[in-house]
Amino acid sequence: MAGSITLPLRAGSWHGPFDAGTQTAARAALEAGRILLFPTLPFALSPAEHTILATPGLATPGRAPLSTGGARKNLSYDPATGALGPSPLAGADREAMARLLARFGAEAEALLRALLPTYAPALVRARASFRPAEIAGRAYRPRQDDRRLHVDAFPSRPTGGARILRLFCNIADDGAPRHWRVGEPFADFATAFLPRLRGPLPGHSWLLARLRLTHGTRSPYDWLMLGLHDTAKLDTAWQSTARATELSFPPATTWCCFTDMVLHAALSGHAALEQTFHLPVAAMAEPERAPLRVLERLTGRTLETRSAAGRRKKVVLS
Repeated sequence: MAGSITLPLRAGSWHGPFDAGTQTAARAALEAGRILLFPTLPFALSPAEHTILATPGLATPGRAPLSTGGARKNLSYDPATGALGPSPLAGADREAMARLLARFGAEAEALLRALLPTYAPALVRARASFRPAEIAGRAYRPRQDDRRLHVDAFPSRPTGGARILRLFCNIADDGAPRHWRVGEPFADFATAFLPRLRGPLPGHSWLLARLRLTHGTRSPYDWLMLGLHDTAKLDTAWQSTARATELSFPPATTWCCFTDMVLHAALSGHAALEQTFHLPVAAMAEPERAPLRVLERLTGRTLETRSAAGRRKKVVLS
């Protein structure tokens, strides 16, 4: 079962090269909801960087705690601004951490451009993150509990239908693997959960954007995806019975998938790097597989706003 979920690939470096057959197979696997797996593609760190990553409490400061323990799960970096998120790092260490995440993002982008050249002109690099904390054994509010199966949807950063492509690398230096559960196909999940969703109140999307609580206006698609994310995470009975396959990603393993399509849950692990990318549906080889098009077929509605569909308005994705 795990073999059908993942497509193992060999990569001599983060810059490829990859032959045309591998490129086509990788794109087809991604768009079908599979995970591209690079079993031996480590991200090299210097001794000084290892020391910085081991800083106690690295991701704990900040407002708006994400867990019931009051600790942030991730340390983020925005390549558009060069800004590093809240952390106890200061001075040279803070600058070094920003450079590390910028370098990881650049390497991740180089890998995807070499492997998926048809995506390259439209691929947008968004935020990178370092995930230092052990996932298992912590207490989270259900909506923030990534140990529960979910598809990705960002409350404050609507995509308008653009795909969410995320690349991960396990950099744990103690041998700890990162364990995931991967659930059923997106269309099956959406078919079961869509009847349970409620739409927003009139003007709600406009108000959130006006108050700058969202970066851009939520489209009908964004509302549905957030509804699917939240409803699935809050359904404890479904979480305990949903069919899923467990995967293990040892250190020096890199993997990527469309996390807006792949139902996933991170069960355990620590010390991982992650880079998010966005891709317009039109850049896909098979756009009808995108969650946007699946949800449009299931609802019988157009779920893009005019600005998102016609690209008349810039949407902030990073």
